Parts: sequence; structure tokens; C-alpha cells
Amino acid sequence: MDTARTLRPDRRGFLLAAAASVCLPSIGVAGGYRAPRTVSGAPDLQGVWTNASYTYLERPPQFKSLVITPAEAAKAEAIFAKLGSFDPKDIDPLGQKDSEAWESGEGLARVRGEIRTSWIVDPPDGQLPFNAEARRRFHLDEKNRPPRPRDNPEEQSFTTRCLGAEGGYPPNLPSPDGNYLQIVQTRDHVAMLIEKYHDAHIVRLGGPHAPAAVTSLMGDAVGHWEGESLVIENTNFSPSGLNRSYGLKISPATTLVERFTRVSADELLYEFTVTDPTLYTQTWRAEMPFRRAKGPIYEYACHEANYGMTNILSGARYEERTAAAGH
Repeated sequence: MDTARTLRPDRRGFLLAAAASVCLPSIGVAGGYRAPRTVSGAPDLQGVWTNASYTYLERPPQFKSLVITPAEAAKAEAIFAKLGSFDPKDIDPLGQKDSEAWESGEGLARVRGEIRTSWIVDPPDGQLPFNAEARRRFHLDEKNRPPRPRDNPEEQSFTTRCLGAEGGYPPNLPSPDGNYLQIVQTRDHVAMLIEKYHDAHIVRLGGPHAPAAVTSLMGDAVGHWEGESLVIENTNFSPSGLNRSYGLKISPATTLVERFTRVSADELLYEFTVTDPTLYTQTWRAEMPFRRAKGPIYEYACHEANYGMTNILSGARYEERTAAAGH
């Protein structure tokens, strides 16, 4: 993580959030923008971009609508700037948030001039539309969900194992500590380098998908141009890539379509749709802004050689010994 450009939540609270509510750029305000062209004639999306913001994939319970007013945003952003959460009851008795430096941008995201409370725009409630079987399988309706097993490294999450970042695998979601995306184009391919864990999403332009038996964590990406937009269809996801960040699930049955559109010199609009009848009751859709980054991508280090995994597993064994001893 490049600590030189992270934003550390502080106690300025309301003033910082209020300034952010009027100063952040808005995606899609300038209608009819036409991006410059590459040497092959395609819209030029190249450069380093960031999607850091306070907005989450799903809508937090503190918000009742997708779009809120500047006054409502200023109030919510002041709480987030202080606590790293929209819940004013989320106390921090150890003062950990004061010593951490998260890369969460400067406020809630602005899309088409609207202040957004979730990336998900459909369903209207801003929640992942899991079907009944998925809700049962993943214990989504249980108040006390069973914890993630800690018997071996393979049962831990992608990010805990340093295998993949929130934005390293489609869809490109924000991370609390690494949100930079570098896009490089050629005539036949588009390469997307993610800051966190150095993931590279390689998109072939045109042609068929790989055979269904050929799967990977990142899936198989085939893209094409539709006017000003790069459209990418991702299929062939590996079964081992089911558990993603922020509660998202992606299965081998998933078809994920991404759309990148440059709406100004310094902004991209990123949209994606997810279709998977084995997990969801409907195709759902999300939108988020990417803004021109202020600096280059630097090397990202994970867990200082992944020492965290040893502590996670040894901590679980300590809990087991304590329980067996009757303490």
C-alpha cells in the first residue's frame, strides 16, 4: 500500500465531509463526451484510475434510498470520516481507527451527479438478491452465523490468503487499502492491472470463449467495443472462486458483464451486471465511478510475508485448547 496517498480518518469530521460533498467530481455530468482515440481507433481508456469512496457494494441500513441529498451525505460522511463506519454506535475503544490509514477516498460516490449510497442500483433495495437455496447454504438469515473455519489456510478468504484482491477479479470492487487500476490497450487486448496483489485482468477483444471445462479464478474475459464503451463478458469461473469480498458470490454458472465508459478526461463510469440463477433471484446491476489517480501504482506488500495466516491458525488452536480445558 502506498501510504503517501492514503486518507487517514481524523477528527475534522463534518467540515471534511461537507467539503467533499460539493467538491467530488460527478460521473456522467458532461453529456456527449467523446474520448480520445488510440492508434487503432478505439476509445482511449488508458491511464491510472481509482474507485476509492465511502460507498459500499450493498446499501448500509443507515440509508433508505439509493440517492441522498447533500445535507444527508454531509452528515453520513462526517460519521464515516470519524469512525470508518456509517453507524454512530460503532465505537472504537482501543483507538485502532486513529492509527490506521485507509484508502477510502473523500466521501460517498457521485454517479451522474447523484450521491450514491450503494454500488447496486438494481434491485432497488441495494442488496444482493440471493435465492432461498443460497440464503440457506450460506446461513444468510441466521443472526449468529457460524464463523469461517480456521482449520487450514484453504478455508480462509481470498484476501486473507493474499490470493486475490477485492478488485483483482471481476467485478472490480473497491478495497480499503488498494484501489488503483491501470489500463493498457492494444489492438487485440486490454490489460487491467490492479494495485492490490498485482492482479492483471487480460481481456481478449473478439473471438469465442474458452471451452467450458477451462476455468480460472478470474474467469474467461472476451471484450468488444460498443460506441464509447468497452463491454467485457466474463464466464468460466472456477468453483474455488465462490467467496468474494463484501458478501459477493461468483459461481461457475455466473455470467458477469462489465462496461467501461470514459465520460470525461478524468472520469470513467464502470457498470456491471451479474446473472446466475443458481445463486440469485434476478440479474442484478451495479455502477461506480473511477477517477483519474494522482500518482502511479507502487508495489503492494501483503501481510509482511503472510505472517498473519500463522497467527490466525495458531489463535484458533489456542481457543480450542482453552475450550477443551473448560476455561
